[in-house]
Amino acid sequence: MKITKNNYLAIFFSIVILLALTRCIFPKIAADRDNNNDSKNDSTHVSEYDSLRRNASNVPLDKPSRFFDKNGKEIKNRIYSVPRFCDAFPDSNNVQLESAKLYGVKPVMNREDAEGRKKELVYVSASPYYTVDKLKSSIPYLVPRAAILLNDIGRSFFDSLQIKKIPLHKFIITSVLRTHEDVDKLRGTNRNATQNSCHLYGTTFDICYNRYTTVSDPEGPARRAVRNDTLKWVLSEVLRDMRENNRCYIKYEVKQGCFHITVR
Repeated sequence: MKITKNNYLAIFFSIVILLALTRCIFPKIAADRDNNNDSKNDSTHVSEYDSLRRNASNVPLDKPSRFFDKNGKEIKNRIYSVPRFCDAFPDSNNVQLESAKLYGVKPVMNREDAEGRKKELVYVSASPYYTVDKLKSSIPYLVPRAAILLNDIGRSFFDSLQIKKIPLHKFIITSVLRTHEDVDKLRGTNRNATQNSCHLYGTTFDICYNRYTTVSDPEGPARRAVRNDTLKWVLSEVLRDMRENNRCYIKYEVKQGCFHITVR
């Protein structure tokens, strides 16, 4: 039998009216269905809550704080430095060179060549954690792996200063990526600037250990003066941890006044 449009609408409205009458005459049916859905939703929420609570219960709430002891008293974090700088940071140029060749770019010939290699390199001269010195024999670019290392060192240095109640200071980068032309010019005055320098590969940077930049509010009160040696001790702790975690190789340069660092 062919169903016309009018017949279809009549059947549809009849069913709707029948369901409405059923709900009015037997309200318990609808209530039971709603209750079942609510119970299901409640059980789901309870299950999720129990799961979160179980996960939270596995968190060691009694883990020691870096700032307060178990009685809520502020902890005084001491400065330990390292036993001897030359022993703590002994990695020679030959050791660092292997890592530089592994993770670095093809050696850069000159500044013009460097301009064409910026797709492989990261600009590192702008950071809230460190200052890049006025560079005469290098340019502020690193491979991404080394740029991340540098940023992590800067952030960890800030954290260490904070927990030791020392006013914030930025360390200073004195050398980054060098070209072959830069190295040739330096070899006459700096015997550490070897022909096959790690700086050629964009994996290496030098951090000065006897100069720092004070972080202060220009309109605020003067910051407490901090000796460079104190800042050097804190920085050495950070660098030792990075080296022991296999993040980098480090050479303590006595005459150049810097930590010579290559990513690994």
